[in-house]
Amino acid sequence: MRSIWGSSVVTLLVAASSGAFAADMRPAMMPPPVYNWTGFYIGGNLGGAWSHTTLTDDFTGSSFVGGTHSGFIGGGEIGYNWQVSPLYLIGIEWMLDGTDISRSGSGVSILNTQVQGSVHTDWVSTLAARLGYVSNNWLFYGKIGGGWVRNSATVTATFPNGTVASVSGSNTNSEWTAGLGAEYVLTHNWTAKAEWDFIGLNSWNLGATPLAVGFVGDRFNAHRDINMFTVGANYKF
Repeated sequence: MRSIWGSSVVTLLVAASSGAFAADMRPAMMPPPVYNWTGFYIGGNLGGAWSHTTLTDDFTGSSFVGGTHSGFIGGGEIGYNWQVSPLYLIGIEWMLDGTDISRSGSGVSILNTQVQGSVHTDWVSTLAARLGYVSNNWLFYGKIGGGWVRNSATVTATFPNGTVASVSGSNTNSEWTAGLGAEYVLTHNWTAKAEWDFIGLNSWNLGATPLAVGFVGDRFNAHRDINMFTVGANYKF
């Protein structure tokens, strides 16, 4: 009788310990939740922009402005992601940023006339597709699409007799954009990102130069490419 009672106690202890062990192991064996990137989002960004600019007189080919310069950039974006598989994502994003990129030339002499120029970028906007690779809470992506940039330019001429004349113009120039970025999940709704973008623009003509009095139809030609590096945060709905 004692041996039967002892065997029963041992069996109960073994069963209880096995159940407790299984209960302890069960949560540890559950896979971590997987973040789903699908959905609308809105966010903001800020950073720096670098531009290579030339401002040239059409008739003489003389350049009033040239070189690379930098400025601040900041704004916001809105977009939508489709996570088409556990590893891949496609999306679309619209971005609008203001900037203070500006460049002034030291001036050149054309037919005894001192000519100076300046170019300023007011804002930058892009509409691009995003193609991404998902790795746990990370998203690595590329962008390609269209870009729009609002530029203004001024050319001032000081003639030998001391007379000063200037002409200004503005233009919203469009072309293509491409970029690379990485985004990380902070919470269920918030993500942080870092991104590089390039906007390649066509040349644009803005108005007659002050030299057009002597050279009928003379205009000034501007060209600008823009690189941007920004950091930001998005809120996903």
